[in-house]
Amino acid sequence: MAHHLTRRQALSALSGFTVATLAAPHILKAETPLTFYGPPAAPSAVLAHAVKGGFLKDVAPEAVFKAWKTPDEMRAAVASGSMGAVVMPSYGAANLHNRGLGLGLLNVLTTGLLYIVSKDETLNSLKSLSGKTLALPFKNDMPDFVLHRLVAENGLKSGDIKLEYAASPPEAVQLLLTGRVDAALLSEPAATAVLIKAKSFFMTVHRTIDIQQEWAKVAGKAEIPQAGLALTSQVQQKLGKSGIEALQAAMEAALASAIADPKTAADAVAEALGFPPDIIAASFPTSHLCALKASAARTDLEAFYDELAKAGPAIIGGRRPDDGFYLV
Repeated sequence: MAHHLTRRQALSALSGFTVATLAAPHILKAETPLTFYGPPAAPSAVLAHAVKGGFLKDVAPEAVFKAWKTPDEMRAAVASGSMGAVVMPSYGAANLHNRGLGLGLLNVLTTGLLYIVSKDETLNSLKSLSGKTLALPFKNDMPDFVLHRLVAENGLKSGDIKLEYAASPPEAVQLLLTGRVDAALLSEPAATAVLIKAKSFFMTVHRTIDIQQEWAKVAGKAEIPQAGLALTSQVQQKLGKSGIEALQAAMEAALASAIADPKTAADAVAEALGFPPDIIAASFPTSHLCALKASAARTDLEAFYDELAKAGPAIIGGRRPDDGFYLV
């Protein structure tokens, strides 16, 4: 089961990391500045905070953070080698690894941040959405795959819920607010954004379904190891083993700092995500942010991969990834 830091634990961990960093100044540094890429979702706040807050100065000096816009863009860039350090859906990392691209997973940065929101608070179960229109960003990506698995488990058929795919989370928010759909499946911070934004239009939007709780009915536990930081073989070679371990330690420290000071972490990523910092910070409690080593999350990852593969083994590249996938 994933454990999430309290503010006190976060400050303690942050303090400990500072001492450890001062005591170990000879970490292997990347030769050239690294660009870290993240999704239009809450885990990018941890990554951007790590970059902009100086947590990577001993492993990736002058690192840069950028947000990728769509999963298709990200996958193509990773495959071509133009993105080498990327927060991506965990199934996508497994898929690219199994396709022989040498991709490895450093960590898991969230154990679930998916919610269905609606102006109609009676749409509080998947069955209640039958005959309704549901907006969701990105066809054939993590939320889509999870939804289809849950739909099948709830005895619904494909088509019972009409899906309206959006090009981005903000577009899905607009579809809901303008009444073009009955509900929307959103990741954080988009889910929190629509709840807050609706009030300025004198509307009320409800968080009607917690997808993590729905997943627990299928998989036996609510945690969905949804996304993490993946590194290409080129970046792995550039950093070396000690650099990879130092990068993970830096991510753990950045998480602790983000939990202790959400506003600063939100400020680091607001422009890239296109959401105001106060909304991003408000989304942290429902984003289930973490920085679990990939090896520590392996059991949960494999259980998740097995569930997704029931809908189609090709989603994860045909099989569970091997030992080399788990970098720390």
